[in-house]
Order: sequence, then C-alpha cells, then structure tokens
Amino acid sequence: MPSYQAVLFDFFGTLTRSVQRGVAHLGTAELLGCPTDTLTEVLDRTYYERATGRLGDAEATLRWVCAQVGVHPSDHALRAAVASRHRAVRADTRLRPDAVPVLTALRGRGLGTGVISDCTHELPAFFPQLAVDPLVDVRVFSVQVGQCKPDPALYLAACRRLGLAPADCLYVGDGGSQELTGAERAGMTAVRLAAPDLGEHMVFNADRDWRGPVLGTLREVLDLVDSDVEVVGVA
Repeated sequence: MPSYQAVLFDFFGTLTRSVQRGVAHLGTAELLGCPTDTLTEVLDRTYYERATGRLGDAEATLRWVCAQVGVHPSDHALRAAVASRHRAVRADTRLRPDAVPVLTALRGRGLGTGVISDCTHELPAFFPQLAVDPLVDVRVFSVQVGQCKPDPALYLAACRRLGLAPADCLYVGDGGSQELTGAERAGMTAVRLAAPDLGEHMVFNADRDWRGPVLGTLREVLDLVDSDVEVVGVA
C-alpha cells in the first residue's frame, strides 16, 4: 500500500500550465474605462485581498477594484466587465496534458484527490466545467474559505473533508503563496513541481526559501505514491 492516502494539488501552475494574463483581459479594462496597465497593477497589488472573498461577490469585488483604479463605471458596464473577466480567467486556464491521466491513475490506486487553490471568484464558477472536476474529491478555494495559503485553514479543511490526518496527505504545488511551507507546517509532506514552463508563470509570494523535493512533471507523483518510501531530498 502507498504511504499516502491522498494527494492534494495546487491548481494554477500545477494542474494547469503556466499562467499569464492573456489578451482577453483587454476587454475588461475597456469596459471599465481604464488603461489596461493601470488595472493590471491594481489587480496584482490587491490579489490577496480579493482572493480571500472578504470584499463580497464578484461584482462587489470588481467595484472595489474600480475604486482603487479611480474609475466609476455604470452598473451595466460593471456587470459586463465581471462577465468579461470570467471569460478572460477561463481563457488563461489550460490544464496540463498529464493532469487528467495522473488524477485518474491516483483514483485507480484508491487514493483521495483534492485541489487547494488561492483564487478569486472565477475559478469556483468554472471549475465544474473542467475535465479534472469529476476526478477531484475535495475542492478548497481561498475565496470561499476566507484565507489564503500558507494559512493552515486551507490544508486542514481539505483533510477534514477527506477524513484524513495531514500526515496521510502528499501536497504538490509550484510554490506560489509559500504553499509548500504552509503544507509542511500543517503536517503534510510537500513536493514542488518545477515544470519547464513555470519560468513564465504569474506567481505571488513565491516559496523561495523552500528547499524540499522537486518534480519535473506531474507524472512523477505516481512514482512517489507507488514507492512506499518517505519523500526526502533537497532541491
């Protein structure tokens, strides 16, 4: 039997390819009546405030962002911008080719699976449309929990929903939001995905001081759970 009873994944940059804001975001800025660079700067600066969900729903959050930018769109324009942003974030989300095969293989081995993601309102809205959704047992989104990684609340919420102790879980992430350090502090084993494309990944608060084990591809997760050996190593 494997050492782990479940594998929990970060979403953006881990189950997906590297993420950068694509051209679809231009339409959101136009609808709000502000320069794209200005909107991008505010979105970057306020990411964690928005990803906790404490600013309200998607419309209330974008209205708050507009106030930081210094624009005041009409209600109609704001609603259109919310829909535009949803489409833009969805367009930026491209699953890794091995995401579905790896999740399928893990479930075939009788292991639990989960996603723990720092995210804004868009991801929970379109996650059910993704091919990975039926292959995931638990979904923990920061915007719904009210905390972001590395807060232990996210990791422990996943464990509670799985009915497992943190020590039973392997956590896999690219290292954004100090998520690997957070997973270890919560009692999990953590490994970093360092796929080649992640050099271009949009990341906040990277786990730069973490020196644990590194995987080059998602498929290497299967080797770990099959090895029945505790994960050790230094990047």
